[in-house]
Amino acid sequence: MGTSFGRGGATTFQQDLANADCILIQGSNMAEAHPVGYQWVVEAKLKGAKVIHVDPRFSRTSAMADLHVPIRAGTDIAFLGGIVNYILEGGREFREYVANFTNAPVILREDYQDTEDLDGLFSGFDKETGRYDASSWMYEGMEVSSGLGARMKSSRAGTGDVHGSGGAHLEHGRPPATDPTLEHPRCVFQVLKRHYARYTPELVEQVCGVPKQTFLQVAQALCANSGRERTSAIVYSVGWTQHSVGVQYIRTAAIIQLLLGNMGRPGGGIMALRGHASIQGSTDIPTLYNLLPGYLPMPHAGHHEHLADYLDDIRLPGGFFGNVDQYTVSLLKAYFGDAATKENDYCFEHLPKLTGDHSIFPVVMGMLDGWCKGFLLPGENPVVGSPNGRLHRRAMAKLDWLVVRDMVMIESANFWQNGPEIESGKVKPEDIGTEVFFLPAAAHTEKEGSFTNTQRLLQWHRKAVDPPGDCRSDLWFYYHLGRIIRRKLAESNDPKDQPIKDLAWDYPTEGPNQEPSAEAVLREISGWDAGGKPLSSYLQLADDGSTTCGCWIYCGVYGDGVNQADRRKPGSEQTWVAPEWGWAWPLNRRILYNRASADPQGKPWSERKRYVWWDEEQGKWTGVDNPDFNATKRPDYDPPEDASADAALDGSSPFVMQADGKGWLFAPSGLVDGPLPTHYEPWESPMANPLYGQQHNPTTETWDRPGNRYNPSEGHRGTENYPFVVTTYRLTEHHTAGGMSRTLPYLSQLQPELFCEVSPELAELRRLQHGGWATIITARTAIEARVLVTRRVKPLTVEGRTVHQVGLPYHWGPNGLATGDAPNELLAILADPNVHIMESKAATCDIMPGRRPRGARLDALVEAHGRGSQPEGTGASEGHKAGEAGGAPSGAETGGGSQ
Repeated sequence: MGTSFGRGGATTFQQDLANADCILIQGSNMAEAHPVGYQWVVEAKLKGAKVIHVDPRFSRTSAMADLHVPIRAGTDIAFLGGIVNYILEGGREFREYVANFTNAPVILREDYQDTEDLDGLFSGFDKETGRYDASSWMYEGMEVSSGLGARMKSSRAGTGDVHGSGGAHLEHGRPPATDPTLEHPRCVFQVLKRHYARYTPELVEQVCGVPKQTFLQVAQALCANSGRERTSAIVYSVGWTQHSVGVQYIRTAAIIQLLLGNMGRPGGGIMALRGHASIQGSTDIPTLYNLLPGYLPMPHAGHHEHLADYLDDIRLPGGFFGNVDQYTVSLLKAYFGDAATKENDYCFEHLPKLTGDHSIFPVVMGMLDGWCKGFLLPGENPVVGSPNGRLHRRAMAKLDWLVVRDMVMIESANFWQNGPEIESGKVKPEDIGTEVFFLPAAAHTEKEGSFTNTQRLLQWHRKAVDPPGDCRSDLWFYYHLGRIIRRKLAESNDPKDQPIKDLAWDYPTEGPNQEPSAEAVLREISGWDAGGKPLSSYLQLADDGSTTCGCWIYCGVYGDGVNQADRRKPGSEQTWVAPEWGWAWPLNRRILYNRASADPQGKPWSERKRYVWWDEEQGKWTGVDNPDFNATKRPDYDPPEDASADAALDGSSPFVMQADGKGWLFAPSGLVDGPLPTHYEPWESPMANPLYGQQHNPTTETWDRPGNRYNPSEGHRGTENYPFVVTTYRLTEHHTAGGMSRTLPYLSQLQPELFCEVSPELAELRRLQHGGWATIITARTAIEARVLVTRRVKPLTVEGRTVHQVGLPYHWGPNGLATGDAPNELLAILADPNVHIMESKAATCDIMPGRRPRGARLDALVEAHGRGSQPEGTGASEGHKAGEAGGAPSGAETGGGSQ
């Protein structure tokens, strides 16, 4: 979404879903994973809205929807691309919105070639490196910044992952050539039409297994409920992000919402549901290796030796990301305080510089290869929650030291003591040299601070009780760790220690445990001027060192010296937007890009959907929300040629974080795998790509090495050994990797055991008994689960073949009260090339009755199954023999992709 609109956060707020006329939920089981927010979907339905759930599995969300659409896991771009084609083929787009608010009129370079021209590849692909040179994707007469291109190549990462609050780069210069009629053959609108012309209802049925008439119901509902008088919303979660083309899934949704005119309007937008209470906050104030607070990119070694180099490279010629000088200098003042001066570049040289891809999976490989010696693991449990847990255990067993901070003894802390390999006798604890430190952490009820939830909303929570024993908050841990390190380095003259010594690291503490003040940290994040007065807006930030701000998009959360996140005015005492409940970044806006709720002249598209509009009498934008626009910029404002930043955008450009102020149907820069979403099969798939000869996303990040073997896909030898699709999901009763829920008796009683969902047809095919055991196998390992035979997972007909899907909730592991195998053990490590997120929602497997074998027999089963055979005594049910059908009972029809 950052590449499409300029910011990566949810564009709307959950309460606004109640104003939608149609809601498409895809890539999410919202009713179970986000049950509190789902009340607003129910409210919309009670008002007459059409609620559609597209998901491989019938769930509680499906039960509450008007229509459930079963789909083959990993084919969402084909489905959504079909909707794009339906819109364009019938002229159903909101034409005035598209022509004025998107880059549809922009003309592309002559040397751009599409996947339709190159059989699944875009122009600029280098087969030897597996990377794209994106220069041919740029607008006519414009070039990609040379520094940006070099950074993309050196880090094997797009810049889409840094666009949480600033769009992709466009070179400064004259405006691009456009055709307002949208008829030029190289304008974005026409390129879009050609790109999706083959994504017909028939193709959707062929690829996704969704009957043509069912697909048309969805497409017709979205179009009928969009336009001047009506709006539709799209909701997604990790069911979209955890794919090798996850970023492009979301890009396709963005294209639909721009074409239908649903962005920036009440009841519209895209709701990106975040899984944990403050996952949004953990990317805003980032735990990501390539970001600084507020989505400022990390500097790159060799490109950003000085502050000016860095600012010149990341500064956009138009939009509010043209003010990065102010944001960056204010951040450096927050980091280094009085030590940061103009003379020393505000201590810019103290910041670490990226030398490549430092995301988590290369680090795991670094443990295996021996260059990563130590690992700090706070609040995460990778041997259960990440793909290929066995490889993670092998990697951690090679560390010198491992520090785990958690509330309970998770599997990643005692893998050396009771992991599956220890239990089987394959590995002995005394053979593992890793020194493990377990530091008990406080729960959220035992500390105070702010949560930033799924709609960018900061809400303050107070401590209910003190943490027991040695448990401490994260703030306590990092503050005192930093304090002790600084004390040890106080007398050092080594230049490498100077950044630590120069840190502004002084926060008030209280109580016997010297707990740092969370509110003092929030004040610093929000910012103050040279006199210590709290700032109320990032528009007040300066580039001369006179302002301090720890995260520019949070500037104002402590405005007027008041903790704005701690506001709790009841809804009955304010407008339906509820601006006095908590505080949403940026500047307490609840719907982003809301200038698009008015037409180019500044008038509401309709009275029914009025939200923000131009008030000629007052000479400013007004409405029910804080305008996401320069409040006094007239709708007819025409920027002068030498204008920069926000002043360079005209009065009808609502996407104020983009360099051109437009919503991007076509992404000329910012992504490494293509300017338009394209259907590729998952990395492991039982089907061939019917659209192109290019089977997979060609830029997928893979690590094909011992212990991380990939199941073969259609067209390769051995595909028939893994004929079924497997996907993972969440349950309401358990929380993520299970550490917080499998230790609680009531939740463990509600969901006591790992199960797999299979259809009656698959159960008959593989002789699986309801309530009995099944063994699920991939090239990595095999796990066991109880069998749940259910109509909730339907067989699909794809290209005339039956595809069966297996559903697995992923919350189990060997620790706690409710124990079981970890489904993520089945998955391989591979990732989306833009944001390095794993593909855990679409893989292939086989399934057979009976419990998995133990010890060496488990490895023998996995190895033999990959060869299409099964050793004796594996533990499977008597009479079951694996053969050419990938382990099917003798003589049975295999279906699901076998030949």
